[in-house]
Amino acid sequence: MPKSCIVDSEELVALLDLRAKYANVPMSLADACLVRMSEILPDPVVLTTDADFKIDRRHSRQVVPCLLP
Repeated sequence: MPKSCIVDSEELVALLDLRAKYANVPMSLADACLVRMSEILPDPVVLTTDADFKIDRRHSRQVVPCLLP
């Protein structure tokens, strides 16, 4: 299996923490993955039609950089 398909246990914990933090929104696993990727990639921008990204925060405080229609 290619290394990119293996989920690091620390990343899984980070995803589960995000889902727990935003349980009242609710945050899907896909949304949590996008938020997490925005935390670890340089200069991220999420292209989405999901307005929940206006609520979600990266690193607990920063707005997730998004392009919404």
